[in-house]
Amino acid sequence: MKKETVVIVVGAGPSGISTSACLNLQSIPHILLEREDIYCPIWTKKSYDRLHLHLAKQFCELPHLPFPDSYPTYVPRKLFVQYLEDYVTQLKVNPVYNRSIESAAFDKATGKWLVKANNIKTDEMEEYSSRFLVVATGETTDPFIPEIEGIGSFSGELLHSTKYKTGAPFANKSVLVVGCGNSGMEIAYDLSNFGAKVSIVIRNPIHVVTRWMASMGLTLFKYLSHELVDELVLSLSKLWYGDLSKYGIRRPQEGPFAMKDKYGKYPVVDVGTIGKIKSGEIQVLPGISSVEGGQVIFTDGKFYHFDVILLATGFHRITKKWLKDDDDLLNDDGIAKKSYPNHWKGKNGLYCVGLARKGLYGAAVDAQNIANDIKKLL
Repeated sequence: MKKETVVIVVGAGPSGISTSACLNLQSIPHILLEREDIYCPIWTKKSYDRLHLHLAKQFCELPHLPFPDSYPTYVPRKLFVQYLEDYVTQLKVNPVYNRSIESAAFDKATGKWLVKANNIKTDEMEEYSSRFLVVATGETTDPFIPEIEGIGSFSGELLHSTKYKTGAPFANKSVLVVGCGNSGMEIAYDLSNFGAKVSIVIRNPIHVVTRWMASMGLTLFKYLSHELVDELVLSLSKLWYGDLSKYGIRRPQEGPFAMKDKYGKYPVVDVGTIGKIKSGEIQVLPGISSVEGGQVIFTDGKFYHFDVILLATGFHRITKKWLKDDDDLLNDDGIAKKSYPNHWKGKNGLYCVGLARKGLYGAAVDAQNIANDIKKLL
């Protein structure tokens, strides 16, 4: 039996629950479908213990519910999960769980979206129909595992960052962290604090900023051009950290915020990792050439033995495998084609939320825009 509604929202991460909350406040009937068995699974199930929001809390609030005054400026994971729980409860967000989207296609004859979802619990195919479809699957969807020659022969433990909780089990072990984004750098720091012998692969140039530099940059966007803010933040980073090239870290040619907007490469918000790299507690290594048993061979010809390889290699999106009839909203990687803030509306009642590389702040703005637009069209 086909279930009919006005809006179908796919994904109950922060983007999806924000959209659902905004639709609720406009009294717009909708169904929120989630593949996992809980809302915001990246935060509730797949994040490490010491994680904090990298930006000040005013940039990370979801619509219609401010953070409590008692929360610190940089909210720790445990408190953020509590905030998400309060959010779904107070704003009456009710996801339908264990639903994996198989296809979503627009039916021109009826002017409706037809969505097929597999009920993971019963393995039955369910059909849904709606006038509007909102893709809220998020930037962090499916763990990305890079192809590394010989990785199948690795004799130690191999895990993705979504399976990492704390450095405690890795004390005295030799750990290679692959990936130098915010997760990789913070996990390397955490592992080192627990007494692991840590190396991290930093293959490409990266920007490193402090928390206050990142928050200041976002605040200054209201008053200054992106180019000026980039120049200022880059100058401060150079003053603060000095020349990092002697530690194996190169800075990109383009500014930190320009790279975030163009390629989705966030600057590394340093939690103490750079200090450990400078002191020699964390070793920086170049790209991996291949793996042979317990040994990893690097592009400079050197090789080292590791007990653990931890892949902090980010995520990819499979949206385009199930989303049919979209040629102008999302690119092949499932990210919005148009740049912020004109990215969220497609054709035939199709929308996307949280896919413009603007983090929680961007998702909150998208959710409100979409609910307002649907209300206007109804």
